[in-house]
Amino acid sequence: MTNSFIIHPIPPVYDSSSRILILGSFPSVKSREVMFFYGHPQNRFWRVAADVFEEPVPMTVPDRKAFLLRNHIAVWDVIASCRIEGSSDASIKDVTVNDLRPILETAMIGQIYVNGKTAEKMYCKYTQPLTGRPCICLPSTSPANAAWSLERLVEAWSRIRQGA
Repeated sequence: MTNSFIIHPIPPVYDSSSRILILGSFPSVKSREVMFFYGHPQNRFWRVAADVFEEPVPMTVPDRKAFLLRNHIAVWDVIASCRIEGSSDASIKDVTVNDLRPILETAMIGQIYVNGKTAEKMYCKYTQPLTGRPCICLPSTSPANAAWSLERLVEAWSRIRQGA
């Protein structure tokens, strides 16, 4: 597989009532296909978020967007474009970052969370110097993070509910 240069195709989800911002690194192949965040059926993001907010798991893109906005959650990714092999975070090179100012100027974001270590590394390296805002790293909901059970993820991610 070659390292392809890809521009992030999915717009951020947020509105003026968003209170927390969750950033991933870059959308997976499957997410790019469905044109929405955490689109791979094995990614546990939607299951974890639904458990944290005690709601049914949203299954469609419109339901997922409504779920985020209803719970005051903004979602985007740190990276705007990069070279990437498939969905492999380890292969990411030649990074440009998304400009978070539209979200931060529209919504009263109290806390920025990142989904996994790659998002944390990219945020701390490229974005925090621009925003001056620290992030809190949560364990990745990716199926590649098999060391974390669903129950442990829900427990760790429960802190997002405080800020929403």
